[in-house]
Amino acid sequence: MAAQILRTLTAKPLPTAAFLCRTTTTSAQYVASRARDPTFEKLMEKYKNLLKVIAIQDLILASTSNPPSVSLDFLHRLSQKLHLNRGPAAFLRKYPHIFHIFHHPEKLQPFCILTPAALRVIRQESEAIEKSLPLVVTRLVKLLSMSVTKELPLRAVFKVWRELGLPDDFEDSVVAKNSDLFSLADGNEPNTHILRLNSCKVPKDSLIPVVEKWRVVECCEEECSVDRTELMYSFKHQFPPGMRLKKNFKAKVKEWQRLPYIGPYEEMGVVKKMRSKSGMMRMEKRAVGIVHEFLSMTVEKMVEVEKISHFRKWFGIDFNVRDLFLDHPGMFYLSTKGKRHTVFLREAYERGCLVEPNLVYEARRKLLDLVVLECRGLDRGGDESESVDTDGYGVKEVNDDRGSALGK
Repeated sequence: MAAQILRTLTAKPLPTAAFLCRTTTTSAQYVASRARDPTFEKLMEKYKNLLKVIAIQDLILASTSNPPSVSLDFLHRLSQKLHLNRGPAAFLRKYPHIFHIFHHPEKLQPFCILTPAALRVIRQESEAIEKSLPLVVTRLVKLLSMSVTKELPLRAVFKVWRELGLPDDFEDSVVAKNSDLFSLADGNEPNTHILRLNSCKVPKDSLIPVVEKWRVVECCEEECSVDRTELMYSFKHQFPPGMRLKKNFKAKVKEWQRLPYIGPYEEMGVVKKMRSKSGMMRMEKRAVGIVHEFLSMTVEKMVEVEKISHFRKWFGIDFNVRDLFLDHPGMFYLSTKGKRHTVFLREAYERGCLVEPNLVYEARRKLLDLVVLECRGLDRGGDESESVDTDGYGVKEVNDDRGSALGK
């Protein structure tokens, strides 16, 4: 008995120490301790209201009435779900460039419709998506190619259809019209479908990761910021302004940059669980490469963490996705604005705007401009740069030619 007690007291306390180390910092504390970037925080402050506007806009467009409209009573019942803390009426009146409230002559209650300015932006986005259909097909091919089994649940793709710039009828306009590439099959669960990549002979030149293109460009530059011997496996890093990089942290980043890994489109084969430090780091780098490529495929180079988590199993990622973003602040920025965790691809942004904008992004940015305007720019009279139009419901629209309200 005495010998057993002695063994217990002299046992190495490493597992307990490691456990205590993990529990002293909770997940919420880890998120809160991240280095803040004021540019992304300011952008997300605007986006959190935009997301509410889009939710109401989708409800209006789904209406079968002519013109499409929804009652304020209906929106009031959804106030908690839409996060309309002060009620729908106060929120709608805050954005007169987008919504117009009128009293329905037959139903004798207030209804809401979209203004001509908002409808024009919606039409522009729809046209932009139509023009970019070839790119949409490529994105779906890439998305399925990153899957270990070359297939994904359709419900997961639906979660990110807006982020990928897919048309809302992409099952018919993209999947059905490209039956040589895609097919739908029944899933293991009731009322579930699996989207599969049919062609195994997808051209390799269409499956080049974005980071590979950056490495080629970076290697060709005379003033290369990264050692050419490290470029083979490196990622671009841009740390938050004011973030102090300690010496040991820089050393770990340098070691990580040199580490070889399996690319997002490379076949994994049968990979055994690697418990060694080197093996875990390689698997982590592969996971980082996948989420980096995923973000690069999105229209606005941003996505909610919860949405990307639906692809973890299919991409073969055994790590917490949010932790990946927090562990690599030079590549990703995690924002918690609007009661949601949203991740941005750092290298894709400069001063709050995309470095390489696209047609769909530009259309959505115009809607963000209208959100930022709020009540400004209405009924100022005498300004020749503005014109006011009125439709049958008394909707006033302001056309301002002086540029973006965001002030790039």
